[in-house]
Amino acid sequence: MKGTDPVLLDVSKKLGLTDYFLIVSAANRRLAQAMAREVEGRLKAEGVAPPRMEGLEVGWWVLMDYGDLVVHIFREEARSYYDLDHLWADAPRVELELPPKGEAV
Repeated sequence: MKGTDPVLLDVSKKLGLTDYFLIVSAANRRLAQAMAREVEGRLKAEGVAPPRMEGLEVGWWVLMDYGDLVVHIFREEARSYYDLDHLWADAPRVELELPPKGEAV
């Protein structure tokens, strides 16, 4: 799966509901849905309970709530519209270890 512009924000000191937001973009609806299923499958294989999930059918903004981590998979247009990156700009960014450019995230 190829997501773009992934950002991990530490919102633990600003939001009492979760510790981290992972925000990533998907080029289209099908990719957003596939990415959500991939995240769910990989974490389930690691023993992480299935998330509370919203938006999978529409694929505009898929929200996956794992408690300490909330994953936001946005279509590119939705990410620009809701602009969580700007809304939480004062939250510290956590460095991600990503594969080389051009490989799937």
